[in-house]
Amino acid sequence: MKIGFVGLGNMGGPMAANLVAAGHAVAGYDPVSVLPEGVRPCADAAQAAAGAEVVITMLPSGDVLRGVAAQLVPAMAPGAVLLDCSTVDVDSARAVADLAAAAGLRALDAPVSGGVGGAAAGTLTFMVGGPSDAVETARPLFDVMGARMVHCGPAGNGQAAKICNNMILGATMAVTCEAFALADRLGLERQAMFDVVSTSSGNSWSISTYCPAPGVGPVSPADNDYRPGFAAELMLKDLRLSQQAAVQVDADTPLGACATTLYENFVEGPGEDGRGRDFSALLARFESHGRRAQ
Repeated sequence: MKIGFVGLGNMGGPMAANLVAAGHAVAGYDPVSVLPEGVRPCADAAQAAAGAEVVITMLPSGDVLRGVAAQLVPAMAPGAVLLDCSTVDVDSARAVADLAAAAGLRALDAPVSGGVGGAAAGTLTFMVGGPSDAVETARPLFDVMGARMVHCGPAGNGQAAKICNNMILGATMAVTCEAFALADRLGLERQAMFDVVSTSSGNSWSISTYCPAPGVGPVSPADNDYRPGFAAELMLKDLRLSQQAAVQVDADTPLGACATTLYENFVEGPGEDGRGRDFSALLARFESHGRRAQ
């Protein structure tokens, strides 16, 4: 397939590289990042989109997505698919879908789970919103870039699934870190803690796959001085998106709100050191804080 790709940073770069390796013709544009080998460089986003059957975007925010979409849509051929893999607010995803539909294009919002490692390995999970025919057009690309694709319904539902998933992840990682810090103070060895919880009712992905305690369970960023697999700043972004959405639809999400506050303090608060670290490094925050310091 002839593919345009806009946004070739930590996630988009390896995704595009996998498409090239699979034999697709990829034209790319990124104002900052170096393009992967085999991606044809373009002067701007519109040039990358010209003549493409599918245009993929991986961008940092809804505002940026809206601005880039305004450049892409006029340059795209009728019937082409605009496949946005960014994590943005639901309203922006639906606004871009409306813009594309008005121009005779098809749009999919397809945020991903799996982090930089999953992007490089081609094992991402895509949560997709948009029309079924566009999903089928893009399916061969999902098969190259990921291990799983779930069609979640109409435009915006991919983003809805992503922010709900990551609200769960943020809250479960926070309480997992709390529990390890409490176990430390109670004199329970971390390996024993892991062995019990990973096989009991308290188990979760945050324990069994991405344990925040170094030297316990499968290898995770905790074993690499918390170098980001999924940065704390990105978790904070997704939690804020979940709370923005909750306000818009009048949903009561007290644990999501609490997790958001914890990560705000961890990333942006005075004396905290979460910026530039993996989101599981929240364990260090609970190790250093006592109840009387709250």
